[in-house]
Amino acid sequence: MLIKNAKVLIGKAFMEADIQFDGTITAIGKIEGPADLDARGGYVIPGLVDIHTHGAMGEDFSDGNPAGLQPMADYYAAHGVTSYVATTMTLSEEILTPAMHAIRDFRPNGGAKCAGVHLEGPFLCYAKRGAQAAEHLHKPDAGLFHRLNEASGGQVKLVTVACEEEGALPFIRDISQVCTVSLGHTTADYDTAMAGFAAGASHATHLYNGMNSFLHRNPGVIGAAFDSEASVELICDGLHIHPAVIRATHQLFGDKLNLISDSLRCAGMPDGNYELGGQPIVVKDHKATLLDGTLAGSSISLLDAVRNVTRFGLPLAEAVYAASTAPALAVGLKAGTIQAGQAADLLVLDSDLALKAVFVDGKEQALRP
Repeated sequence: MLIKNAKVLIGKAFMEADIQFDGTITAIGKIEGPADLDARGGYVIPGLVDIHTHGAMGEDFSDGNPAGLQPMADYYAAHGVTSYVATTMTLSEEILTPAMHAIRDFRPNGGAKCAGVHLEGPFLCYAKRGAQAAEHLHKPDAGLFHRLNEASGGQVKLVTVACEEEGALPFIRDISQVCTVSLGHTTADYDTAMAGFAAGASHATHLYNGMNSFLHRNPGVIGAAFDSEASVELICDGLHIHPAVIRATHQLFGDKLNLISDSLRCAGMPDGNYELGGQPIVVKDHKATLLDGTLAGSSISLLDAVRNVTRFGLPLAEAVYAASTAPALAVGLKAGTIQAGQAADLLVLDSDLALKAVFVDGKEQALRP
């Protein structure tokens, strides 16, 4: 496949170039020969990497439903995500184990690639549980983590933990040898969060949401993440975080900023009543909440987040980096960049950021509205 007349994102800079690939990228530059696809001056960017997504199309990774995984993979690819980390909720081991088995055994027939598992819980705190089910919260437990990781086939790439909970620091020291440990759904103050990062945590789950505020005398997890050079996530649906805070966070964290969707089963679906981790949620005007009004994740795609932050003022190259290269680096994936020899996971966008084509391992994927 040869794409010509494109602005190709290399690192964080666009260059006018052609790009050739089969399953992997074989050449970038001025390439002779007829184009298979003329980008007409549009953009070729890396496929997006969503490291925090619970589901879409009425399906949720926590369901443990093998039949639900392909529709989600197809949805992600159709909306510009070529790799995703399947994210589960705070649930019992009896519910999470079959969910791990379903992810372990999934063999996709096209669509985006499942790059692993994100255990968002159950090792969280009650006060900042957000939309996580209180009855399934669990003290940090390395044994439970290892059992779930084994059930997933060793695919856990990220786990969120409240570092102030009893046993959290030994947990972090152990588990950070296995996967990326993230601080989140936590009441930790600055000193406690710094201890968590010193123990081996290197990431913060949906910054600002599920944690104490960033105050001038009490900077909390946010200040500790900055001082520890941790990577951080932002939900950029225009509801969870004010655009001014997104701009400021980009200035603070730079290349460590990760855009996420935090999408729920309502992504790609109409407004209505849904379920999340055993709790009813309501989606109205694309805003997902528990019945008491608590925000409960989003209904956007990661490409929607990229479009949103560019509308809020971030340069396109920076926004794409934060949704592709940065999250891949945060959880140790070989993805999210355009370079010779890399898997041909690519998006073609027009000048208005409309998605024109998606390739996963060089194979073109079906698009949908």
